[in-house]
Amino acid sequence: MTRTTWTAETAGTGRYAEVNGINLYYEVHGTGRPLILLHGGLGSGEMFAPILSSFADHHQVVLVDLQGHGRTADIDRDLDIRLMGDDIAALIDHLGLDRPDLVGYSLGGGVAYQVAFRHPEKVRRLVAASAAISRSATYAEILAQQGQVGAAAAEFMKDTPMYELYQRVAPRPEDFPRLLDKIGAAMAVDFDFSAEVAALQVPTLVVAADADMAPPSHFVEVFALLDGGQRDGGWMGEGRPKGGHALAILPGLTHYNLFLSPLFSTAAVAFLDAE
Repeated sequence: MTRTTWTAETAGTGRYAEVNGINLYYEVHGTGRPLILLHGGLGSGEMFAPILSSFADHHQVVLVDLQGHGRTADIDRDLDIRLMGDDIAALIDHLGLDRPDLVGYSLGGGVAYQVAFRHPEKVRRLVAASAAISRSATYAEILAQQGQVGAAAAEFMKDTPMYELYQRVAPRPEDFPRLLDKIGAAMAVDFDFSAEVAALQVPTLVVAADADMAPPSHFVEVFALLDGGQRDGGWMGEGRPKGGHALAILPGLTHYNLFLSPLFSTAAVAFLDAE
């Protein structure tokens, strides 16, 4: 990836919302049924610039910068996807949105799951992309790399698009080492949300690259928790998962470029617009 493949060069055109103890930056693009789009770790809403129009052409897209990312300054609390999910639930109330759809990638996918787990009445449909539901599903070599993420790595990241973006838009650019410390600590915490997924009442599309941070089999297992892959779907779709859930394993992609792919936005929009 180069800087220009996934960051915009324009100044922020959004607003801030004081919700849940944090000053969240968000932008609104397009018109139609509301959709909240959540970015990956060490990024911001600008990550979706190449495919944003495919969402915004038919939806009102609320593009959010999560805690400590992009134009949203960090606050004095852990980087916890459960709390970040509560931030998004509070933003939904703040903006007066009527059961928006949620689309999240990587960290944003984890946050989107939490909104659906903890505030299901606020969500119409959910798309969770490249978001494993248990830490143990991630390849061992990736967990080892994640264990090296911390403030000491800041110097080595100065030529990355993540560092460039943060320096350009963050309210406190000097906080980048702090963000690395927090995200490293967050990735070291064990988790398993299998029970919460099995209880999901929100129609959910599970998305992954065919060469993601976790094997395709993990995402198939997630789909199985949602009643998927248990039987033939039937001529009229009568055998599909009872909750309206779906699975998409996208070909030729990795964890690091899925969010740029038209395949991702096409699959997401098709699921969100299915009635």
